[in-house]
Amino acid sequence: MSQTTTNLLYLVTIVTFILALRFLSRPDTARMGNWIGAAGMLLAIAVTFAQSEVVSYWQIGLGMVIGGGFGAVAARRVKMTAMPQMVALFNGVGGGAAALVSWAEFHNRAPAPGNLKVDIGVAIMLSALIGAISFSGSMVAFAKLQELIQGRPITYPGQQVVNALVLGGALAAGIAIAVGGEEQWLMWVLLACASVFGVLFVLPIGGADMPVVISLLNAFTGLAAAATGFELENNVLIVSGMLVGASGTLLTLMMSRAMNRSIGNVLFGAFGQVSAGAEAAAGTDGGTVRSAGAEDVAVMLAYAHKVVFVPGYGLAVAQAQHDVRQLADLLEEKGVEVSYAIHPVAGRMPGHMNVLLAEANVPYPQLKEMDEANPEFGRTDVALVVGANDVVNPDARNNEGSPIYGMPILNVDQAETVVVLKRSMNPGFAGIENPLFYNPKTVMLFGDAKESITKLIEDVKGL
Repeated sequence: MSQTTTNLLYLVTIVTFILALRFLSRPDTARMGNWIGAAGMLLAIAVTFAQSEVVSYWQIGLGMVIGGGFGAVAARRVKMTAMPQMVALFNGVGGGAAALVSWAEFHNRAPAPGNLKVDIGVAIMLSALIGAISFSGSMVAFAKLQELIQGRPITYPGQQVVNALVLGGALAAGIAIAVGGEEQWLMWVLLACASVFGVLFVLPIGGADMPVVISLLNAFTGLAAAATGFELENNVLIVSGMLVGASGTLLTLMMSRAMNRSIGNVLFGAFGQVSAGAEAAAGTDGGTVRSAGAEDVAVMLAYAHKVVFVPGYGLAVAQAQHDVRQLADLLEEKGVEVSYAIHPVAGRMPGHMNVLLAEANVPYPQLKEMDEANPEFGRTDVALVVGANDVVNPDARNNEGSPIYGMPILNVDQAETVVVLKRSMNPGFAGIENPLFYNPKTVMLFGDAKESITKLIEDVKGL
């Protein structure tokens, strides 16, 4: 295959990746975006296989069969509750792959003195550094989300100094490589220090900030892939990596803005760390918790004019998205106006609630982002909170002593009645008490969300 034909087909691949991102920006077109992106990747692989530089087709094919088989099985079997972990894991694998490619390129080029040009050395350094940080950081994020380690920030005295020293060691080794250092031990130091820094970088970040961290690590992986493209002189890797890096960075900034916090505060603020001051700040205003049965809540819903569902991670845990859709359909048949209020950081990964509800074929126009949903709560008869906690906590508005003060929330407390479906009174992932549960407007429907919604469906049908 001629170089001109190769470049033209690679250009088609790049266009498909751009179109895929465009379609992925909306839940109702995301499936098409996935297909377009997959088709582009298949074309890129086919074009690469047609190159004369391929050394071993069977080794590449074996790797594709093993990796593709694992990915296909994992994607088919993963539960929605484990989707954030899978995203973190797969993202980390991408960063690790970039680091391994940089190591292989350095190993192949370094033995010949003077063969490592400055531009290639810089690309190898960046790919190894960012890829290793993304890999190890994503593994820690996976472990936190999987609850293999605690979700709260893990801190110790002098942590920032240790982090700076470890990162400094990685940068020193990387700079030595970039300026022509061709010693293998430099690459080992770079990869080791970068991997350790990735672990130390994510450990002090609280579980409530995991959506932002996953987005940021995704951007890191994209940048590592782009640097790998410069190593291999592959335009598809360069462009696709930059697309992932840019989109991940923009998403990170948008999510931080949605939490009214800076990136620095997310990364270095140890949000969610237990402190006496924070616990004392979370007051209940002397209120008491009122609980209700499914029959009472069903009456509220069936005779309401407007109901807003507010999904959270508890909805994913209960796998109740299809039941929520069924309940919403029943209410609409009774003339009730139904919508869903989506907070940007609800769940454990970017877009978690959108993906969850799209799986249940919830009509896209009914999904209301926070800015669109908040003005509607004042005329809402019932706000049904399904497994959400921190994103509906009024302390973010009213309590200057709260760790989440200033974070924009869904103003469910402005609805006439708030019904909260929750297993228990345990605080959310951030570990912060929620005074909404003690609000006189609020009633709690305790139990598994799926079972509770099933009971609501039966009772609404009987009205």
